[in-house]
Amino acid sequence: MKIIITGASGFVGKNLSQFLKNKEHDIDAVSLRSEWTLDINADALIHLAGKAHDIENSSEAEDYFKINTELTKKVFDEFLKSNIKDFIYFSSVKAVADCVVDILHEDHMAEPKTPYGKSKLLAEEYLLSQALPGTKRLFVIRPCMIHGPGNKGNLNLLYKMVKMGMPWPLGAFDNKRSFLSIDNVNFLVLQLLENKKITSGIYNVADDEFLSTNELIKIIDEALGKRTKQLNVYPDIINIFSKVGDKIKLPLNSERLKKLTENYKVSNHKIKSALDIRQLPVSTKEGLIKTIKSFQHK
Repeated sequence: MKIIITGASGFVGKNLSQFLKNKEHDIDAVSLRSEWTLDINADALIHLAGKAHDIENSSEAEDYFKINTELTKKVFDEFLKSNIKDFIYFSSVKAVADCVVDILHEDHMAEPKTPYGKSKLLAEEYLLSQALPGTKRLFVIRPCMIHGPGNKGNLNLLYKMVKMGMPWPLGAFDNKRSFLSIDNVNFLVLQLLENKKITSGIYNVADDEFLSTNELIKIIDEALGKRTKQLNVYPDIINIFSKVGDKIKLPLNSERLKKLTENYKVSNHKIKSALDIRQLPVSTKEGLIKTIKSFQHK
């Protein structure tokens, strides 16, 4: 199978490309940074290219819409004119909600608050509004936070903190959230490509289990053979400190605090039901330990 991948140089793109190559698929990495064309006779197109959510909040809002919305429209228009059968668009759970009270399902009313989320939702709406020939399929994938070897982000920050023996100051926050191993991403994409019985639609993608950040710290401890002291600092004090971090660019700012302490549980029931499976191949804990251990080799 010949598969076009945009954004193949990114974290997910590199991992997915190598995984699919190992499964003997032909990968055509297309860069959208300059003039580009698509092989109209390829079998599938995976659109990963986009502007990621900026934790530092330093990006211009228009950049998100230019890249995540308008560029996606152009790629999809070319797909519709081609002989390519499948289009897999990597959107985000943030296209739907920045905060989740219970568990996020695919039918949740979309109310994104950030330019990132809004730009992703506008792209989704355009794709879903176009007439799709019966010979083609469209998958809108909404992943939660993806991690794995080579990933940089909050997990790396927590790893460094635990490795240095620093106490964990957010022990008073009680939350549950979803994670997503890159191994499970690869598995699910392969299933969508190879199982022609799966119908077009929107699919949330997340690991099976929910974890609190305090539990995550314990998993990092286990991977490193450490025992981090957890402090129950009063949340109001932490919130004040994070606002100071916004002003003087500290590692802990309001956006990062939100990511570390929010409740964000994502259901993966729909995609597992479509695949007729009970669980994903990699558990939340297994995936996290693999990611954490990969930081030790840097």
